[in-house]
Amino acid sequence: MKYLKFFKPFDVLTQFTDEAGRATLKDYIPLPGVYSVGRLDRDSEGLLLLTDDGRLAHRLTDPRFEHPKTYLVQVERIPDEPALEALRRGVTLKDGRTRPARAELLDEDPGLPERPVPIRFRKNVPTAWIRLEIREGRNRQVRRMTAAVGFPTLRLVRVAMGPVELGDLAPGAWTELTREERASLKV
Repeated sequence: MKYLKFFKPFDVLTQFTDEAGRATLKDYIPLPGVYSVGRLDRDSEGLLLLTDDGRLAHRLTDPRFEHPKTYLVQVERIPDEPALEALRRGVTLKDGRTRPARAELLDEDPGLPERPVPIRFRKNVPTAWIRLEIREGRNRQVRRMTAAVGFPTLRLVRVAMGPVELGDLAPGAWTELTREERASLKV
């Protein structure tokens, strides 16, 4: 069995083929037979697990198992405590209420690698970073949650899936999971 972690760069699709010729996992991962565990939107970055172990992929993505996913989210403006508390309680979206999340306003920039396409910058609008942990994975959920509480997402980077962390991987780099990481996933 193969178990990998990959730092998906901005503007890369989490699939191996694309008829439109956009960047895909095939441009970075030369191993046949592995598939992404879940997805990250094209405009999102960060940790993506890949495996040929279908049972593990199911266990990590099925919402019943409530595996946490942790994101660093750069938002427009500085969220106040009521907005953070709303994220913690769960936010009502068009497809229903989200599960409660862990939400924390970071005191400083998390020091992530620069993105090849900078976020939009508005001189009179400050930005802030939130660490957000969710236990489900709806389509564009984090972006919809921050928008629902009044703080649109500008940059979204997944830094952990359960106990497996992005660590110091560079954008576009991948590595096999360590024995400890595999054990933490019970494989």
